[in-house]
Amino acid sequence: QVQLVESGGGLVHAGGSLRLSCTASGNIRSIQTMTWYRQAPGKQRELVAHITSGGSTENADSVKGRFTISRDNAKNTVYLQMNSLKPEDTAVYYCNAYILVNLWQYYWGKGTLVTVSS
Repeated sequence: QVQLVESGGGLVHAGGSLRLSCTASGNIRSIQTMTWYRQAPGKQRELVAHITSGGSTENADSVKGRFTISRDNAKNTVYLQMNSLKPEDTAVYYCNAYILVNLWQYYWGKGTLVTVSS
């Protein structure tokens, strides 16, 4: 069994910062891409940022220059540093990872809520 557990969400004022973490645990042989998604109330889930096992990253246009994704392969952990937060960043943030156990599969965390007040 593989589990992804997100942490670090909370309430912050506009302009503030938060750092999200997501740790994968279980009988993991390898992890390729790790990705942060978010889903705002009444909206579809959208990709925020992803990072490959080699450290290549890509961010959504809406968060470029404000959010930074990074990972610690030794800890099976991905981070999302979020600066200059805006009320429109309010959403549940989900972690997704492409993991090899017996087969390569995508796994999801349960999400962590980020609320940005104006």
